[in-house]
Amino acid sequence: MAEAKRRLVERAGGTCVSEAEAHQARLGFVALDDGREAEAAALRLKRQGLLVNVADRPELCDFTLPSVLERGPITVAVATGGASAGLAKQLRLALERILPASLGALASRLGDARQGMRDRWPDGGERRRALDAALASGGVLDPLDAGSANRVEDWLKGQDKRDGAGVVEILLRSADPDDLTLRQARLLGTADYVVHPRDISEAILVRARADAERVALEDGPSGDDPVSGDHGLTVVLRMKPADA
Repeated sequence: MAEAKRRLVERAGGTCVSEAEAHQARLGFVALDDGREAEAAALRLKRQGLLVNVADRPELCDFTLPSVLERGPITVAVATGGASAGLAKQLRLALERILPASLGALASRLGDARQGMRDRWPDGGERRRALDAALASGGVLDPLDAGSANRVEDWLKGQDKRDGAGVVEILLRSADPDDLTLRQARLLGTADYVVHPRDISEAILVRARADAERVALEDGPSGDDPVSGDHGLTVVLRMKPADA
C-alpha cells in the first residue's frame, strides 16, 4: 500500500521523503498494519505540522484520497469522504467500463480547436449552444462514442451534422432494465418517441425521458406517424422471442 501511495504522489508531481525528512514535507501518508504504530506515526507527523492520511483509519485522517480515473487530460475522482475506499473503487471501475479510451483524445482535440470554434461562432452564447448540441448524447461529438475524437475537424468545418432524428429498433432480451446494453439505455434515454408493445414492462419504459411520447404498437399511428422519425429520434422496443 505504501508503494501505491508513493506512485500516486509522484504521478501528481510530488517528491516523497522519509519520516526523518518530514520537516520538508506538507503531506504525510501512513500505511502500517499495526494500529498503534499507525496512530503514533500519525501523531508524530501532525506535531511537525503535516496534514496526514492514514490507510483504513479515517478518524485519524486530515484528508482522504479519491479513486482516480484518467483519460488523457481528463481526470475523474470518486470519493466517499473516507466512508468506504472499496465503494469508491467499484464506482471508479464502473466508470472505467463506460468511458471510452478515446475520451482523452476528444478532450485534446477540442482544446486544439478552441480558436477554430471562436472563429466559426464569434458569439459566446452561440458557441456554447453549438458545442452543447455536438456533445449531447447521440450528437456528432458524443463523449461516449469511441469515434467522436475523429470527427472534431469535420464538425468544425460544418461537414458532419446530425440532428438526432431517425428510427432505431431495440430488441429486448428481457423485461429487466438491468439487461439493457449501454447503447440501448442511452438511446432510450434520449428518444423523443418510444414505440412499444402494450405489455412491455413499465420498468423498461421509465428508463425513457419523462417527456418522451409513448405509442403502443397495437394503437397504430395517428396524425404524424412517430415511427417515421421525421420529428426526432424514435426508438421501437420489441421483445426477443423466447426461442431465439
